Amino acid sequence: MANSHHNPMSAIDNLTTALKSHIIPNQEYLLQGSVNDSAAEVLHNRLKGLCDAAEAGPETFHDHEICFSLKAMNTGNIPQQQQPQPFLLRVRRALDHPDYPWQLRYLGQPELGEKNQPTVLRSCIDIACTNNVVEFLSELGCRIEFEYVLKGYLFRKGRMKVTMSKIFRMGQTKTPDSLEPMTSSYLVELSLVAPSGQDAVADEIKVFAEQLRPLVHLEKIDYRRLQNF
Repeated sequence: MANSHHNPMSAIDNLTTALKSHIIPNQEYLLQGSVNDSAAEVLHNRLKGLCDAAEAGPETFHDHEICFSLKAMNTGNIPQQQQPQPFLLRVRRALDHPDYPWQLRYLGQPELGEKNQPTVLRSCIDIACTNNVVEFLSELGCRIEFEYVLKGYLFRKGRMKVTMSKIFRMGQTKTPDSLEPMTSSYLVELSLVAPSGQDAVADEIKVFAEQLRPLVHLEKIDYRRLQNF
């Protein structure tokens, strides 16, 4: 796939150029929230009634995700506050479908936009890949930041996607038996991936999110505030 002589700085430069040139055309519009375990069944039924294929029910997933970071080199003389943000790359595999391709995902820095912008906006690209992608990223100079297991339900409403995910911490043995739930709630995400410039779809997401109140409050999360804690 590649050798170990790749320059991480070159990879970052190439990706930055692609973003500025709009070579990466897709953007993800996103709202997030959470619901306690005790209320999860009610929300599940509500989503089943609102979303497509109500009779068949939602898709289920059981995924293992690893987040890698790729940092620029030779930045020792740059003050800490001016250091470039590392690129984050996510690798996901379906534990319940080991024959499926692995997925490599790049997500850009979240943009909040104007106050009246209904959703978070970020650049997004997904690539199907082989199961040696972890070895490839390690040789490229990436390091693992964290990993976890997601188990839950996927609903579709037109182009929109709604997921209800239970997040599990992996134990030292990293086997299914070692999984520990991280919270007593489900992460709920409402998203839509569309070509750049279709900002009107954000209003479509907001309208659907309002239909889920008061069961879950899907919001535009300010990640910059979270980083200050």
